[in-house]
Amino acid sequence: MSDRNEQWQAAERLALTLIEGGLQRMAARTLAVFLFTDQESVTAGEIAIRLEASAGSVSGAIKSLATVGLIERLPSPGSRREHYRLRDDAWATLFTSQNTVIQAMLQAAAAGIAATDESGPAHQRLAQMHAFYDFLLSELPALLQRWHRQTR
Repeated sequence: MSDRNEQWQAAERLALTLIEGGLQRMAARTLAVFLFTDQESVTAGEIAIRLEASAGSVSGAIKSLATVGLIERLPSPGSRREHYRLRDDAWATLFTSQNTVIQAMLQAAAAGIAATDESGPAHQRLAQMHAFYDFLLSELPALLQRWHRQTR
């Protein structure tokens, strides 16, 4: 697919898939720009132009993508604008950063377990939730190690 119009249509379709998966609309469209660009890095202004979006909405999207570890800011000596790029190991980084979400789920389940009657169904459901997230968290390091071995 070498036609730029076709490429950006594919980027918008990817963004729609990301939105359906729960990502905020502007973050999904911004991530699509990072995935489909041929440039080493892009500025917020370039993204705003590409997406025909406001600087504020792009700024918020960049902040959320950087917070979860998908993109990073690059040094740009001599430039007055911030430059960003997709991290080399973005997907593994994203999955790793989700450990905080898993930890929060574990803590919420533990608090629920402590607040419910041991013989009640709520307690059992919360115990199952806790066991699942505990298992998932224990499996992540080995899974990420296997991924890194496979991609090197």
